[in-house]
Amino acid sequence: MSTESAAATRLVRPNVFRSVVMFLSIVGPGIITANADNDVGGILTYSQAGAQFGYSMLWLLVPITIALVVVQEMCARMGAVTGKGLADLIRENFGVKVTFWCLLLFVLGDIGNTATEFAGVASSAPIFGGYLHVPNLEAFKIALVAGAAIFVFMTVTRGSAKMIERVFFFFCFVYVAYVISAFAVHPDWHDVLHQSIVPHIQASKAYIIMVIAVIGTTISPWMQFYIQAAVVEKGIREGDYGYSRLDVVTGGIWTDVIAYFIIVSCAATIYIHNLHAGAHPIVVNDVGDVAVALAPLAGKFAALLFALGLLNAAVFTASILPLSTAFYVCEAFGFERGVNHRFREAPVFYTFYLALIAIGAGTVIIPGAPLLGIIFYSQVLNGVLLPIVLVLMLLLINNKRLMGRWTNSPLFNVIAWATVVIVGVLTLVSTVQIIFPALGS
Repeated sequence: MSTESAAATRLVRPNVFRSVVMFLSIVGPGIITANADNDVGGILTYSQAGAQFGYSMLWLLVPITIALVVVQEMCARMGAVTGKGLADLIRENFGVKVTFWCLLLFVLGDIGNTATEFAGVASSAPIFGGYLHVPNLEAFKIALVAGAAIFVFMTVTRGSAKMIERVFFFFCFVYVAYVISAFAVHPDWHDVLHQSIVPHIQASKAYIIMVIAVIGTTISPWMQFYIQAAVVEKGIREGDYGYSRLDVVTGGIWTDVIAYFIIVSCAATIYIHNLHAGAHPIVVNDVGDVAVALAPLAGKFAALLFALGLLNAAVFTASILPLSTAFYVCEAFGFERGVNHRFREAPVFYTFYLALIAIGAGTVIIPGAPLLGIIFYSQVLNGVLLPIVLVLMLLLINNKRLMGRWTNSPLFNVIAWATVVIVGVLTLVSTVQIIFPALGS
């Protein structure tokens, strides 16, 4: 090897090593936020999409993934450039009144979303209780929900930011269960790939509502507040933003790969079964029904994997979603916040976090609580609120005084505004169909 080649090799290796080290030190907000969005509401929504419409909604995940990456990247970029959270920027640029009404809507939505996560814990109780031969399933369900609530609160309030991030990464890894479950049901991969590429659009009310729910659960309003707060708290700035962008892209792609396999699992089993079931179709009235239905159709292994993924998603997002809400409420009104603070240093932050967990878990334990309605329509509400937060984000990200040379490119603006318009139009159409049911038949 020549002297010049040896010198070049020595130069490249440290640069590559430094890049890897920098990426590992920065990675987290993008991957964790995106994976947390595959929550209980998301699992139910994707499961129902597969169970009711087969593979026909797989194509939708392609444009949704692009939109998700663009939207998440904008928030991460704003956090790195301004050093401020999204709620902070909304208050400073649009005033306290706009901030108050926006956050009120988002908090109400997040209460429903948090209850959704604990509904997922409750839904997994009969599955695991059955495998463990638990004599009293109702008591087991209450104990599991209460245990999850205590675990969530203690993990976040007693651990350091680095330890909490490691726990969240473990939750991200467990989502692989859905990939394995999809292969275990042996779908028709030729049909899967065909319908992933060729759109199959229906004009029915049920299809449009499902499209809004899929968009709403994949690109949730709370995610934008959380990822920006996480970038700010981690101290990521402009000079290292390239690594953060890779984190965001990786997270966006991985979360929708998981969504893809959830739809495939239910389409290959429940939908196919219902085509030939006659008067006895399988009805998904609860997110736990999916795992129960998979057992006779695909085997206990696939059903158990699906249930494991469900419990993982429920506990994971029950940790992050109320944390996001506490972050943006405290940001907006100037209270101390962040998991690096102790309880006495940020009492409002932790009290609000505790209140959301208590309300979410308490709602689920109430006998006769409409869990399916809470889960599904919280996702529809996400779809309704999404255009509001996107418009505010776009006005902020294109403000040269705020962002300097880091404003949106024309392509990013086109994708983001298209997302706003499409979700807005779909929401308007579904509202009209709900008011005038004959129009949607």
